[in-house]
Amino acid sequence: MALQCGIVGLPNVGKSTLFNALTAAKAEAANYPFCTIDPNVGVVTVPDPRLKKITQMIKPQKEIPTTIEFVDIAGLVAGASKGEGLGNQFLANIRETDAIVQVVRCFDDPDVVHVAGSVDPLRDIDVINTELMLADLESIEKRKTRVEKTARATKDKAMLKELDIITKIHQALSDGKPARSIEFDKDDQAFVKGLHLLTTKPILYVCNVSEEDFTAGGNDWSRQVEEFAKAENNLAILICSAMEAEIAQLDPEEQKEFLESLGVKEPGLSRLIREAYALLDLQTYFTAGEKEVRAWTIRKGTKAPQAAGVIHSDFERGFIRAETYNCQDLFDLKSENAVKEAGKYRSEGKEHVVKDGDILVFRFNV
Repeated sequence: MALQCGIVGLPNVGKSTLFNALTAAKAEAANYPFCTIDPNVGVVTVPDPRLKKITQMIKPQKEIPTTIEFVDIAGLVAGASKGEGLGNQFLANIRETDAIVQVVRCFDDPDVVHVAGSVDPLRDIDVINTELMLADLESIEKRKTRVEKTARATKDKAMLKELDIITKIHQALSDGKPARSIEFDKDDQAFVKGLHLLTTKPILYVCNVSEEDFTAGGNDWSRQVEEFAKAENNLAILICSAMEAEIAQLDPEEQKEFLESLGVKEPGLSRLIREAYALLDLQTYFTAGEKEVRAWTIRKGTKAPQAAGVIHSDFERGFIRAETYNCQDLFDLKSENAVKEAGKYRSEGKEHVVKDGDILVFRFNV
């Protein structure tokens, strides 16, 4: 399940530095706009302490974490929806991702040029969000014109329904509201997703602050972003991308000592990855045996046969049942045998909805 988060923002807000820290890739980080000419894609593991605990109890030959992809997309500027900067190219890159991580500059540094000449995170957010809405508006206007003509000519119910949805989206965008601000019926959500609109994607704001402000829990700029995100029913988190880049170069023991010296429990990147994972409405289940303990990614609400299909299509096609218990039962009772004796080990059928942290054994026949 190759799910992607696109990292976006104005030039020189710390996107590529953050991406480098996330993925240990070689995305160029330079003090001028558009140094990233092609989107850089990095696959990162999702931090999950439960995997290590399961491994310690099951003692497999190897452990395999689950992953998520991040795409570093070059800085957008005002007018991107009309092709300013490298706008159209990168708006297309964003359209292909599943969620948006918007990096917002909340630090002042005279040595790092701001494309607008001053630090103002709410203005910067407005620039990015406006460009995304304008790009969607252009796309939806073209679709509306085409559908409107066909719907009027044929009176087809499906086409009229499509026109109704598109008209609602067009009105919201025209009013300066993202498409995600509209509540759609469950039946309509699949159609809306198929429109590949930028403003239907979930968004996570990342406040890039100085090291001093990170350890202090933020600054006035980051608090503005947090309040803005809350009003949108979104989330904002703190990151010091320069510090995270330094941490990424240390070995685990040095990382631990460095974080302890700052009074921080874990790198900010760990929270960023987990929040991005949750942003995509994802959860983790595990398989555990002598050969390997492995984490698998599924959408929340996934039923057992479809969860099995993530491993192999044959597992889903020939699904018989799933034998399951939650990893917390293993942690509490210390062994799989104890879980069984306590009656926590269950056999579930096709309608079973897999929960976060479940450990599963699939029985199938092809």
